[in-house]
Amino acid sequence: MLATVTLTAEAFNALIAERDSLRGELQVVKVERDLLQERLKAFLRKLFAAKSEARGADQRELFLNEAEALAPTSATPAAQEDEPVGIEVAAHTRQKRGRKPLDPALPREIVRHELPETQRVCPHDGAALVEIGVQISEQLDIVPQQVRVIQHQRVKYACPCCDGGIKLTPAPVRIIPKGLLTDAALAWVITSKYQDALPLYRQAALLGRFGGDMSRNTLAASVVRVGQAVQPIINLLRDHLLDSQLIHGDETEIQVLKEPGRAAQTKSYLWAQMNGTGPPVRLFGYAQGRGASHARPFYAGIRPGAVLMSDGYEVYNGIAANNKLIHLGCWAHCRRYFVDAEAVIPKAARSRDQPATRFIAAIGELYAVEAQARHMELAERGRLRQTRSRPILERIDALLLRYLHAVAPNSLLGKALHYLAGQWPKLVRYADNGAWPIDNNVCENAIRPFVVGRRNWLFADTVGGAQASANLYSLIETCKANAIDPYAYLVKLFRALPAAQTADDYEALLPWRLMPAAP
Repeated sequence: MLATVTLTAEAFNALIAERDSLRGELQVVKVERDLLQERLKAFLRKLFAAKSEARGADQRELFLNEAEALAPTSATPAAQEDEPVGIEVAAHTRQKRGRKPLDPALPREIVRHELPETQRVCPHDGAALVEIGVQISEQLDIVPQQVRVIQHQRVKYACPCCDGGIKLTPAPVRIIPKGLLTDAALAWVITSKYQDALPLYRQAALLGRFGGDMSRNTLAASVVRVGQAVQPIINLLRDHLLDSQLIHGDETEIQVLKEPGRAAQTKSYLWAQMNGTGPPVRLFGYAQGRGASHARPFYAGIRPGAVLMSDGYEVYNGIAANNKLIHLGCWAHCRRYFVDAEAVIPKAARSRDQPATRFIAAIGELYAVEAQARHMELAERGRLRQTRSRPILERIDALLLRYLHAVAPNSLLGKALHYLAGQWPKLVRYADNGAWPIDNNVCENAIRPFVVGRRNWLFADTVGGAQASANLYSLIETCKANAIDPYAYLVKLFRALPAAQTADDYEALLPWRLMPAAP
């Protein structure tokens, strides 16, 4: 027979309480398990998944945050690709396939192909053939690097009557006194490293193949000295940037091996800035850290009341508050949080009703308005934002209130929602003015060449090298932003800079003044 167990009320209540406690603990364990699984999926996606955030053809060009090259999808070789050429016909314009012509500005060498004398006879009546024209086809030819030596001969003069009249022609001033490289060679080394991301050891090997036996240390020392010599130009560029009505700010990591009192593995930073008004300026500044004390010098002297566009990093809030700036938030950064949250959702559970997907779709609508307003006048763009973007922002705000406290704060969706809530006043501010940007992507685009180069050379050796790199990246990116060939500008700058003495002399060496755009 089964024994009957009798429980007192107190024992029964204790069991119930223990059961409820275990249920609560189990629920906590399940939540922690789900969060860890979510973090694992996010980490694996960061390592192995595609980096593009595009979502179909309608948004493919709106959120690109990586340099993407268009490659041919067919088996046709790139050299034979055709470009459509319009042909006017009676009813419409028909597209004809035609090879893209080569740049007419390139120098041309004419090679004439003529018939032998014996074949310049008419086969019908024997008369001599006369030239009536030529049929032209063109090919692109490449001449490899030519390494040569410029020998400077400074003439000596002497008096034929005495020994006291000896004179020597003075040496021309150079950006590096007694430097081994010419101005053109220095410009080639710098553009190869900072524009084409070619490390110095590869440049030394490349020069060696053409007879230019040059050590990597010599190239490195030359680059650092040039980076220091252009500091007056960098100072003027900073003055122009800080006087702008709109400034973008961001930062990225750099590792410096030899910093006094710091381990080689310690992270340092390059602070990036660019203006949104006036001649385009792109500036990089080296600092040992990412804190407010490191950022403050780069914004010292900024015009009060100017507009600052940045991501949600807290340091920028202090910069905006201390300098009385109008602070804008970046919708592209905000969207990435929701992209990460959506990516960890199992494919079977994905749908348009998922909160992350709904936010991504709504943000895509904001960018669709911006695409429509891209070529509008500022006033017209502002009106379009008020009529089209404002209702979308109100819908996003309603979604935020609905889901903010309904999900775990430590989940990816929870982090996205709390980021959106914390940045909301700055995110919606762009709609108040047609001149204000919706995101900080243009600043990230300026950082991208540095990030690509960093993958090749990995780190800077010294603080001086890091500061020189920041200065030279600034010149390269400013040239590109002004549609100026960096190599051509650097050659002219290096030749003129040693002779500059006054503020006006240095002002004349700014990229848009030394090489003004063609009318």
